[in-house]
Amino acid sequence: MDVETRELRYFVAVAEELHFGRAARRLGIAQPPLSRAIRLLERRMGVTLLERTSREVRLTAAGAMLLAEGRGALGAVTAAVRRTQRAAATTPRLVLALKPGADADLLRPILDRYAAAPGALPVDLAFSVGERAAMVRDGRADLALLHRPQNDLTGLDSDDLHVEGQVVVLPDRHPLAARTAVSMADLRDETQPRWPEARPGVTGHPITDTDHLLQLILLGRMVAVLPESVRDRLPSGTVSRPVVDAEPATLVIAWPQASTSRQIAAFVRTAISATGAPHHAWRPVPR
Repeated sequence: MDVETRELRYFVAVAEELHFGRAARRLGIAQPPLSRAIRLLERRMGVTLLERTSREVRLTAAGAMLLAEGRGALGAVTAAVRRTQRAAATTPRLVLALKPGADADLLRPILDRYAAAPGALPVDLAFSVGERAAMVRDGRADLALLHRPQNDLTGLDSDDLHVEGQVVVLPDRHPLAARTAVSMADLRDETQPRWPEARPGVTGHPITDTDHLLQLILLGRMVAVLPESVRDRLPSGTVSRPVVDAEPATLVIAWPQASTSRQIAAFVRTAISATGAPHHAWRPVPR
């Protein structure tokens, strides 16, 4: 059966708000046609998506499934439209999303080598702390520099560029600052950050800005486990100590899963070559 993107958008709004009035306001429509649209969708699909009472709206198991799948479908449609519009641009370009200062000093050699390659496209840089992976998924960017294990790479293909150890950044008056190294167990009771694109299940204090994080560390409100290259940018009043059993931080270049773009493929191969990284995860595209 055919389900229109409009119907999915209506359902996702109701499922996220669990309130028809709020969903209608969010969508900019009246509540009665929204209610009729959801009932029609349920009849056509032959399932109950929402349990309604006079006091609340709840998702059924089928509704929870459609919410998860519907979000993905709407995101895929949005990404397809954006990529199609960008492909039609008079001057094609690549957009690379990255976090300021988190390229392990590899960005310049990558861009220089790519610019010298035959057929290289102009590369626009999109700086973001919390949306780099999302930008690739939804078509705002073609590629991103991310870190594993910190970032959620769901829906992306990737290849490793650089591996480094991790350190914990502390206020210089913190008791652990007197040590030469620490373990993850030493940090178990410490407040730590949770970045917007963290892997599912990661807990911590929500952080969206590096300067905000460093200020909280200076004030003694939290500590943070970060790639050791951060040492060169730490403010006065903070120190770093190696975390001996932390998973290494791996800088990866990521792109849309199952991409068939020759331009993206060329950039990824150039990045691997420029950094001397061992090639292992790249899925070749048609030549």
